[in-house]
Amino acid sequence: MNEPYQVKLDTFEGPLDLLLHLVNHYEIDIYDIPVARITEQYMHYIHTMQQLELNVASEYLVMAATLLAIKSQMLLPVQQIDEEDEEYMEDPREELMQRLVEYRKYKAAAEKLREKENNDHQIFTRPPAAFEQTERKSAIEKNDTSIYDMLHALEKVFERKKWNAPLETKVQRGEIPIEQRMTEVLQIIKDSGTRVSFDQLFETPSRGHIVATFMAVLELMKEHQISCIQEKHLDALYVVYLGD
Repeated sequence: MNEPYQVKLDTFEGPLDLLLHLVNHYEIDIYDIPVARITEQYMHYIHTMQQLELNVASEYLVMAATLLAIKSQMLLPVQQIDEEDEEYMEDPREELMQRLVEYRKYKAAAEKLREKENNDHQIFTRPPAAFEQTERKSAIEKNDTSIYDMLHALEKVFERKKWNAPLETKVQRGEIPIEQRMTEVLQIIKDSGTRVSFDQLFETPSRGHIVATFMAVLELMKEHQISCIQEKHLDALYVVYLGD
């Protein structure tokens, strides 16, 4: 019997990265997290990953269980307590909040170090590089589109096209070669005038087509042949051709 098509992506940095993305995306106060809302959105992303048959790491599922436990605690009736004891009540969100704050600090520090490294590459001698390739890299780094923005856009595609029911339950390995789909995606973008909306790439309601297309887009971005952009916050995503 053929195994389901399983995909593992190194693009995901972990559950705290996803939570921080949600906090920033929905402009949530990190010190007063609405657990019910953040849990609902987090589960949407996990569900979308599972629909794509991505190999969701166990740490994401552990975080999902943690969020559900905090949500349950927040729903419990508040007991009557003395004013003196009120200041000693522990907020169920406290530990998660502290982890997010620390993660945000390290992430910001890592970004500064990455920027410093990029600046250093412009100052010190390095191997010759084609100017065209340098231009492509800059074009990708300038936009803030992340893997989670792409997953969110893909979730909207599922909703609009109502593909949840008719999607194939199994996909044969190699049914749609990623290299073939990469070529097709590039041709679609070129035929559309170097820019196409993200959901236009997912015309066929087949899980094999969806997985192959998603992986093809990520590979093309990695090779700096295309870029995924969002003109304004919460706007639709567009895939742009960066040239030969």
